[in-house]
Amino acid sequence: MNVHPILRALLWPFSVVFEAIVRLRAFFYRAGIFRQRRLQGVIISVGNLTVGGTGKTPMVQWIAQRLFDSGRRVGILSRGYHGTVRPDSIPLKVAGAALRQRLSDEVWLLGQRLGENARLGVGADRFAHGLALERMGIECFVLDDGFQHLQLARDVDVVLIDATNPFGGGRLLPAGRLREPLSALARADVIVITRSEHAPAIEATVQRYSTAPIFYAQTQLDEVRIAENTSVPGGPAQWLGRKVFAFCAIGNSAAFFEDVRQWGMELVGRREFPDHHRYVSGDATQIENKACAAGAEALVCTQKDIYNLRDVCFRNLPLYSCQINMRISEPDRLWETILAIVMRKRQEGPR
Repeated sequence: MNVHPILRALLWPFSVVFEAIVRLRAFFYRAGIFRQRRLQGVIISVGNLTVGGTGKTPMVQWIAQRLFDSGRRVGILSRGYHGTVRPDSIPLKVAGAALRQRLSDEVWLLGQRLGENARLGVGADRFAHGLALERMGIECFVLDDGFQHLQLARDVDVVLIDATNPFGGGRLLPAGRLREPLSALARADVIVITRSEHAPAIEATVQRYSTAPIFYAQTQLDEVRIAENTSVPGGPAQWLGRKVFAFCAIGNSAAFFEDVRQWGMELVGRREFPDHHRYVSGDATQIENKACAAGAEALVCTQKDIYNLRDVCFRNLPLYSCQINMRISEPDRLWETILAIVMRKRQEGPR
């Protein structure tokens, strides 16, 4: 979300009001005026300070897989942006394309990635969904986009910061991209700087507000697949080195376009849509017209976009989707740190 400087100035008073509200809300929870609800199972929250993509979904997947590999029964608690699953429909187990019309793109993607390894509880009341999952034997939870979801107590707060746009211009919504002031980093137990291997300037800023250990992670391309919703054939290896037109509807589109270049494709054009945008046939026509005018030989998008393209077909160019994962610089040390924090907080008991 890029805000024009004049509009940013006009929106600044609203940001001041928004900041006062979020500060007061956080204070009420710290003081115990607002009470957190607590599940019996271990809860690891993954979140961020800004709106837009910082790599939360790959990190949720990584933590869930680690828990599953250690023999735990795992649940994901997600708000499910734009999803339409009713509370009485949970706990929801996603496999393949089941219930696709009733899910958000991020929930669908987690279901695709984790398969049978985790249960998904989807909806605004994540405490109620967690209780339902506990009755099914779930003992560990990953709270997706949970840093601002203060209603639910957690054992670990993992906060992600995108190195390409770490602090959203330094202003809170609506004038900037920050959901909370930087002082909220004091609540973080672990901080992961994504899309970078070394960012001393960001570290210096973070350390003014937080004593949490800092780790690094980078976007890793796992696979490029030919999409089903294209009538133009294309082999699995035919994307490398080709002239491509990239498009996406994610929180940090600029990072995806830069990744496309890094992955060995020649980016000749691009088109970004609002986060979670659900494509219609007119979008496909516009994308193909722009791509053909730019001399593109293929289209590329993110795996999350495939869900929102389910009612669209491309007829002139092959479409490829990029499946990514999170490559953590020190994965074992990060995991040991998370487990140590869980153990310490469990021994200390509820505050």
